[in-house]
Amino acid sequence: MSAVRRAVVVLVAVSAVTLTGCGPSEDGAAGGTEVPTATPSASLSPSTPVKPPKPLTPTTTAKPTPAKPTAPAKPTSAKPVSPSTDPDYDVFPCSTYDVTFTASLAEPTTSSYLLKITNRTGKPCRVLGHPVVTFGDLDGRATERGTAPGIEEAIRLAPGQSAYAGLMGGLKDSKSKTVSSIAMTMSTESDLKQVPLKASTPGLNVSTGNSVTAWMDNAEDALSL
Repeated sequence: MSAVRRAVVVLVAVSAVTLTGCGPSEDGAAGGTEVPTATPSASLSPSTPVKPPKPLTPTTTAKPTPAKPTAPAKPTSAKPVSPSTDPDYDVFPCSTYDVTFTASLAEPTTSSYLLKITNRTGKPCRVLGHPVVTFGDLDGRATERGTAPGIEEAIRLAPGQSAYAGLMGGLKDSKSKTVSSIAMTMSTESDLKQVPLKASTPGLNVSTGNSVTAWMDNAEDALSL
């Protein structure tokens, strides 16, 4: 080795020893001012990246189910009412609107008159009870003579048919009076208002003895009571 090279090696060795001696003393190690060495902060581990949420699958919108049209209710046809087997079920009592009226002298000595009504309509009616007879402008009415059949047995007066009643004259006395006409209304067993039918009865004696029979289906029976 050359002298120059040896000198370099010696210098390097000396320098190393010197540097070792200049290190921090024990005092400095115990309490001297020590320049803190910056401790590199631990590097944060990168967090696991959050996976973006999967896009929501759009819910299938339920298609509205169209309501089924309600079938219209079939009209219930009312069953026709069977007519009664009784041919007289719809026959109403006769009123003065249904008949014509006449009075004819039947017995001059007793001043009795035959009363007659005739159905002038196109439908039958029932003749009920006794005729209601009044005397002109005089008060009162003829009394009922004999009994009349019930409504079920009453005369069924067909169109054009007639019924009869007998009006008996009263006895002459000082209180009796004569009239030239009478008025008649029918018994209907209701509050039906009627127009009185008038008939001529010249010389009819009116007293307490005047009476009238129920309606009959023939003139003979009407005058025999």
